[in-house]
Amino acid sequence: MKTKLAKLIFSAAFFMAATGAAHAAGDAAAGEAQAQSSCAGCHGPAGEGSGGNPAIAGMEPEAFTEAVKAYQSGARANPLKQALMSPLSDGDIANLAAYYASL
Repeated sequence: MKTKLAKLIFSAAFFMAATGAAHAAGDAAAGEAQAQSSCAGCHGPAGEGSGGNPAIAGMEPEAFTEAVKAYQSGARANPLKQALMSPLSDGDIANLAAYYASL
């Protein structure tokens, strides 16, 4: 009985960890589509930076996520970026982070 319970708990923990990691990693293909409509105008079509806006291509997902969240909360003051980033969900941000990290 204890062995079955231990296996069940291990399986559940493994499943939750695997699905959580997959969600946290984001979908780079979905992020690419979002990037073209949300980010490319200021950061260039491949995130290379444009018109005084920094390059975001190759950015670590954690740093990208932190920056977006800071604009969303107002911790980084930029009304334009705050307006552009406010509607992004956690899933959108994870997808964008995966896309830019892949470049």
